[in-house]
Amino acid sequence: MPDLDVSEANGACHCGAVRFHVRLREGLRSARRCTCTYCRMRGAVAVTAELGDLQILEGKEKLTLYRFNTGTAKHYFCSICGIYTHHQRRSNPNEYGVNVACLEGVSPFDFEEVVVTDGINHPSDGKRRGAGVAGVLKFIAAEA
Repeated sequence: MPDLDVSEANGACHCGAVRFHVRLREGLRSARRCTCTYCRMRGAVAVTAELGDLQILEGKEKLTLYRFNTGTAKHYFCSICGIYTHHQRRSNPNEYGVNVACLEGVSPFDFEEVVVTDGINHPSDGKRRGAGVAGVLKFIAAEA
């Protein structure tokens, strides 16, 4: 289990062309997955950062932007290695979702459970049901 109280971290894409520093006000407690079509295919676990709390240190020019559906969310990935680093959220455009796999010393497999939000029934579409949670993703390590 990772240190959920991590307040700051450095991160990078797979090839290292994009490097960033992020402040995480909720630490790693905000770790989430999503069921929307894009997130379902991307498969990343993301944590929350305020817009002003993520600084690109190197490789800003290497980031590529992808938008779909309403075009509100901005998904960034490295144009060299293709790794998703972060996205500006549709549900709260004042926040970024940051790929935990890009953070130094953190793996998505460190989390025993990750809440999965219901992105298919997005609150911005007026389709919100319940608390907006679709379920929980669990990782159970094989015995050595």
